[in-house]
Amino acid sequence: MENITVNILVHAPLAEVWKYWTEPSHILNWNQPSEDWHTSRVENDLRVGGSFLYVMEAKDGSGGFDFTGVYDVVDHHREISYTLTDGRTATNIFTQTETGTTITETFEPEKGQPAKDQELFCTAILECFKKYVEGLL
Repeated sequence: MENITVNILVHAPLAEVWKYWTEPSHILNWNQPSEDWHTSRVENDLRVGGSFLYVMEAKDGSGGFDFTGVYDVVDHHREISYTLTDGRTATNIFTQTETGTTITETFEPEKGQPAKDQELFCTAILECFKKYVEGLL
């Protein structure tokens, strides 16, 4: 299956976008695809070889999952790449523009799940991030 790439423009400076993307206290506030979900726990050791854990759960208790892996690249204000525990890889590129910061996320899709659903899920999380950050500024 081909990699999936999604991107979003956040109307905020790169340094702010990086901070909100990487600090656990902020991740708890934006890492969900909709108001029906939330992230209940975050651990983030943002360094090459460091690990991360985001526990995402449906607010009604009907389901949830752990999003976990190890960082392969951490290039401050530029790139974060990681390998998930199932072996899939992903990369986030942060680019300052005249009107804000573009985040481009490219990831290997999970086998057995429709690629379009995975793309929409990722896009929804990026939209929540954008709404959170722009609401703070």
